[in-house]
Amino acid sequence: MTVRVLITNDDGIAAPGIQALAWAAVQRGLDVVVAAPLEEASGTSAAMSAMERDGRVVVNDHPLPDLAGVPAYGVGGSPGFITLIALHGAFGPPPSVVLSGINRGANAGRAVLHSGTVGAAFTAATNGCRAMAVSLDVLSAGEATAASGGAAVDAAARVRDTERHWSTAARVALDLLPRLRSAPLESVLNVNAPDLPHGQLRGVRRGALASFGQVQMTVAESGHGFVRTSLEEPGQAAQPGTDVALLAAGYASVTAIRAVTEATDVDLTGLDEQT
Repeated sequence: MTVRVLITNDDGIAAPGIQALAWAAVQRGLDVVVAAPLEEASGTSAAMSAMERDGRVVVNDHPLPDLAGVPAYGVGGSPGFITLIALHGAFGPPPSVVLSGINRGANAGRAVLHSGTVGAAFTAATNGCRAMAVSLDVLSAGEATAASGGAAVDAAARVRDTERHWSTAARVALDLLPRLRSAPLESVLNVNAPDLPHGQLRGVRRGALASFGQVQMTVAESGHGFVRTSLEEPGQAAQPGTDVALLAAGYASVTAIRAVTEATDVDLTGLDEQT
């Protein structure tokens, strides 16, 4: 039986990463439907936000290049919202797998909490659907990441997106699909690949979540009626074996994560005795 797959992202329906992931999934013989935000929705986590017109969520047909026959939609909503309505049949038969990405930039460390790419995957898993988040690291491989104050981000921006190795991340992700399908339903695979040709990858490794992401937001300036933020490197070396360290060393990283789980190690005994 053909696997039904929803492909979504937080970079928007026109982003090159989603097209590469959809193309790779079709080549593997998967039954693909694509639905993604009309505009970029980065940093939305698992938000349930939507744009309505006359009481209806906006959904536009958006055929993708080189993917004739694959239904694709631009949706006025966040990735998490799009995933949820897809699971309820908004775009045809509900998917059994959600692939979210390929994000432009790594989603690594505990910063995955804020990612719309990962948020879509969390939404799927929370609703009983297997899910994977896929990202391409645009900072580590061949980039000038030594400077702070956003210089690394600026260097990455100078590389044209059409020249990036989206197919590397797509291939790594699809190769991991059998592991995803055998994993517990509530888990999500978070996959990050360096921006390298697949033949130059040093391998695929399990990466522990770093205590920080590749960059962190900081308040650069605040005053009466405004706050200005900027992105900076964490200022400390990545811990060996973490997703951030593996990417910097030329490996693709995969981390199994869960969204909302109960913390059973917190002492809440004796509450019934309190008045």
